Amino acid sequence: MCCLPGQQATAQTVVKVVFREDDRPEDRQSDTLFYHQRASSADDYRGRVPASAKSEAVSFTSFAFEGGSRRFRDTLEVTLVLQVFWVKSSSWARSHPPSRHTLEHEQIHFDITRLVAEGFRRKVLNMELTIEDHESRIQYEYLESFREMNRRQEAFDDAVRSGLDAAEQRIWREKIRNALLDAGVKPATPQNF
Repeated sequence: MCCLPGQQATAQTVVKVVFREDDRPEDRQSDTLFYHQRASSADDYRGRVPASAKSEAVSFTSFAFEGGSRRFRDTLEVTLVLQVFWVKSSSWARSHPPSRHTLEHEQIHFDITRLVAEGFRRKVLNMELTIEDHESRIQYEYLESFREMNRRQEAFDDAVRSGLDAAEQRIWREKIRNALLDAGVKPATPQNF
């Protein structure tokens, strides 16, 4: 065994991946809410309801990473900053303020995004990377995780019939929150839940 978790050896160089959470403080004027800042709230629905909208609400959540690398001696250290976010101007609700049930439904979407981002982080930390292929392999895993996020979001909406099945939504809420806790992530807790 040659390496610690997040480190892989090449012929002479070790690639070490370090993840950091984006920890910027909340800016209430910003169009972006980051998962670590707080749970979503009624104020985070700033988008215009499309005329063709069929849903009660839509939240635009996603995740990304940015980073860089530095080389010293026989180690290439790749530092990635994980960002899980909600875009307020692309998120909308028919009713203002949205109902508690609607807020809960959309927060579960945000939680699913955070859970998938954590899976991405774990996969990258366990990948065998080389100097030659680390960027392309990390980017490929990001795209695969992004597809997984979309599948999980659709599975949630299908299972709860887009929020119409309140009992099933409560089951999903607990399942996702428990998965986040198991992954070492403190779930954002909406007020009044």
